[in-house]
Amino acid sequence: MSSRHFLFLVASSRQAGVLGNTEALARRAAEPLPEDVSQRWEYLAQRPLPPFTDHRHDIGSYPMPEGHGRTLLDATLAASDLVLVAPVYWYSFPATLKLYLDHWSAWMRVPGVDFKARMAGKRLWLITTSGDRAKAQPTLDSARLCAEFLAMDWREPLWGKGGAPGAVQQDEAAWTQALTHFTRIP
Repeated sequence: MSSRHFLFLVASSRQAGVLGNTEALARRAAEPLPEDVSQRWEYLAQRPLPPFTDHRHDIGSYPMPEGHGRTLLDATLAASDLVLVAPVYWYSFPATLKLYLDHWSAWMRVPGVDFKARMAGKRLWLITTSGDRAKAQPTLDSARLCAEFLAMDWREPLWGKGGAPGAVQQDEAAWTQALTHFTRIP
């Protein structure tokens, strides 16, 4: 049995059941993963988190999250590979992903969780789409910096040309590259 556990964090704001370009590209990339590599797909819009309140410099610690926060924390810690499935919205992450990442600040300060140390060495991937590759750069940089901060293994992002649903399938380079995207893993 493989020790690889992929957590796909889908951050699209599309309605449930509507397959957007970014998720379509991620699903294509996941197709060739071996059967013994587990996959978990979490839709951040279906696991709403409370607003993040920064207590780093007053209280200094946070309680163990409950509800969706606990579900996402446990899934995050159980994964060997985290895949951010995030279309570019206004040159950045969708709000659901940004909020999830904000909660990492709290999770680093939950007594006994040891979040930062447990994230070190995990692989962080980004699959994204946008109308123009250059406009995706802030999103790519944000994900890479998150990986560096937690000493995660940052992997080459997969970008495809998005737009209306189905547009990414017309991006032959991205659509083809998706089939080997995760094969670059040891």
